[in-house]
Amino acid sequence: MVIEIVRIGQRLVRDDRVTTHVALVSRAFGAERIFMTEVNPEIKGTLEKINKTWGGNFVVEFIDKWKTIVKKKKEENLLVVVGAEKVPREIYELADYNVGVGSQPHSEISALAILLDRIQKGVQFEKEFPNAKRKIIPTKNGKNVQIKETRD
Repeated sequence: MVIEIVRIGQRLVRDDRVTTHVALVSRAFGAERIFMTEVNPEIKGTLEKINKTWGGNFVVEFIDKWKTIVKKKKEENLLVVVGAEKVPREIYELADYNVGVGSQPHSEISALAILLDRIQKGVQFEKEFPNAKRKIIPTKNGKNVQIKETRD
């Protein structure tokens, strides 16, 4: 299953970090691409550096109009839309499912992680990231980072 994410909008200042984390969660939880509107272009560079160090070929693509992508991709793949500010009403009408995670307020980052985990039933944690220079090895205590090659 091909999973792609669309990030719609961005609130100034706060959302550079939040949008970066939406992209990081998308990548780590098995998505192949994220489409972004109204975003700081430095985020793409950050994800390219992550791919170089941690492996994989996750793609960040800037788009002008979300509607074209949503209509086109909806027929091909699993497309998850993550809003920033007020999500346009039309998104709810175009969606096959409108998902709310829990009954309490929390971030779009946590909702995305939970959704991707539930959809894939944990299989995303078995994914190998090609050409990884570093890899986190789960341990009972602490953090174990396997380093195949040092940073440039």
